[in-house]
Amino acid sequence: MKPSGEGRAGLICGFAAYGLWGLVPLFWPLLKPAGAAEILAHRMVWSLALVALALLVVRRWAWAGELLRQPRKLGLVTVAAAVITVNWGLYIWSVNNGHVVEASLGYFINPLVTIAMGVLLLKERLRPLQWTAVGVGAAAVLVLAVGYGQPPWISLTLAFSFATYGLVKKKVNLGGLESLAAETAIQFLPALGYLIWLVTRGESDFGPHGVGHASLLAATGLVTAVPLILFGAAAIRVPLSTLGLLQYLAPVFQFVLGIAYFHEAMPPERWAGFGLVWLALSLLTWDALRNARRTRAEAVRLAAAQVARVTEEPSPKAAL
Repeated sequence: MKPSGEGRAGLICGFAAYGLWGLVPLFWPLLKPAGAAEILAHRMVWSLALVALALLVVRRWAWAGELLRQPRKLGLVTVAAAVITVNWGLYIWSVNNGHVVEASLGYFINPLVTIAMGVLLLKERLRPLQWTAVGVGAAAVLVLAVGYGQPPWISLTLAFSFATYGLVKKKVNLGGLESLAAETAIQFLPALGYLIWLVTRGESDFGPHGVGHASLLAATGLVTAVPLILFGAAAIRVPLSTLGLLQYLAPVFQFVLGIAYFHEAMPPERWAGFGLVWLALSLLTWDALRNARRTRAEAVRLAAAQVARVTEEPSPKAAL
């Protein structure tokens, strides 16, 4: 069956969102000599400016008042802002310091970490194939630890911070634009304060390197918001199973860039570790697709049974 117009638009938006996330390692080096902390601060400040403008255009502000009246929800947004700050900052540092491949690994193992957190924190029950995938993923981390000579801390920190972010956002239940606006609003004052502090010390890279470089630093807001908007458009138009498959595009692109463009080393033990991770993800994907097919088949069976029951029931007129 061919996808509908809405479905095609959703697929295009999904490919574009994950494609942009996958290609973002090409952007961060353009911002040198600015350091990771300054780039991160600019990302927070300019993201809030852009998202606030978008919300002003679509006139969606009612959620802000409701959020301020719910201290628990506001606390969760603060936690989300904190963990995504760690994620963003470490990712920028990783790319600009020759760790693109290790960073890509973090997003490859993120689904496995999310499942493990679901078991530990939410007491979720796993199917046998999911347990196998988690076990293979744990073995991959051990192999990579041997290959690196230490645990892959960059990958693990990126994976756990993003998994925590996803868990908290699920509990907050805000839309993509609204969520980013709330998080960057919390990040805004510390980020702006840091940028002002750099200016007073004469250490700011915003301006001394020309208009082009300053414009690139301001463009961090676009780099943050545009893929998120595209992802939001995809999420309401395509099935979650499709989005689950598309999510692997970003780390695949990052991995390829790390090897082919940034020329990072891939010794045999690192290939072995990545191979185990890809095996775990294959098992996870196969299990998810099989379970989705079963769920659809069961839904069709129940609907058919319901129709049969309605058809077999005598009408009121026949009873008379």
